[in-house]
Amino acid sequence: MPVVRFTQNIQRHVTCPDRDVPGATVREVLDAYFDAEPGARGYVLDDRGSLRKHMAIFVNGRQIADPAGLSDETPTDAKVDVMQALSGG
Repeated sequence: MPVVRFTQNIQRHVTCPDRDVPGATVREVLDAYFDAEPGARGYVLDDRGSLRKHMAIFVNGRQIADPAGLSDETPTDAKVDVMQALSGG
């Protein structure tokens, strides 16, 4: 079963412990996670259910390709890491 993990920085703002959840796509995994931890949903997803611009998700160390639809596949042994996106100049 995939495991969803949030960085410690995010955990300072919202309750989001590591959790094993079912799902074959990032969307399914996040929906299952948010069923257990509903307070984290608004921090990660916008009103349309897309990934917020200031967030990034990696599956097994690779950044997801579909931040709007969250259709990237999640193998049963996936590590889904949610973190704040950084930008600079």
